[in-house]
Amino acid sequence: MNDAHAAHDAGHGGHSADHSDGHGLHLTLDGYLIGFGLSVILTAIPFGLVMSGVLESKNATAFAITILAVVQIVVHMVYFLHLDARSEAGWNMMALIFTAVILIIALTGSLWIMYHLQQNMAPMNMSTLP
Repeated sequence: MNDAHAAHDAGHGGHSADHSDGHGLHLTLDGYLIGFGLSVILTAIPFGLVMSGVLESKNATAFAITILAVVQIVVHMVYFLHLDARSEAGWNMMALIFTAVILIIALTGSLWIMYHLQQNMAPMNMSTLP
């Protein structure tokens, strides 16, 4: 090992620069390739479900796509964003939970408003227009 690399490693507590703090996944090409492979598979499965019509119910297809989308979000967070409960003393996870809560509030509020708007709108009769 050359002197510059040894000094760099010594400044980081002996850990190599291409690895995480030892608690999570290592930042290697293998980790990124696994994440990429899982992402491709989790994209191809819903596409195949829709194109082949294997699930006859639209609700079942939508549910399957939603579940696979959530799994893909988790794959991206773990393999590409390197988020786990131990990183940054748990603050990354707290920020993620806060974001999810705000997103759920915004989505459910929007759906609630749209549902009630549709229920309370007077039907428009096209024959009464001038």
